[in-house]
Amino acid sequence: MPVTLQVIYPVTEGTKFDHAYYAKTHMQIVDQHMGPHIQSSVVAKGLAGGPHVPAPFYAIATFVFADQAALDAAMQAAGPALEDIPNFTDAQPQILIGEVIR
Repeated sequence: MPVTLQVIYPVTEGTKFDHAYYAKTHMQIVDQHMGPHIQSSVVAKGLAGGPHVPAPFYAIATFVFADQAALDAAMQAAGPALEDIPNFTDAQPQILIGEVIR
């Protein structure tokens, strides 16, 4: 059964996020180390939380894996990606692991 990993970067007072570095450099690191285990992915840059409402998140990255074993393998290879996080943000990422239901 497919599973997802979502990495969510919340906007909080005083935090920063370098979208250019994230898109170009960090995602290459993710692809290099975790990519062989990822079935598909999408990364969304936060623009708004609704009409005239600032975005509550800098970005949300969603990765789809064929099964839990693939997610586990990706997480074992994730060290360089995790170590790179301070290079583009000081926000504390939130993680959601989910079961694909549709």
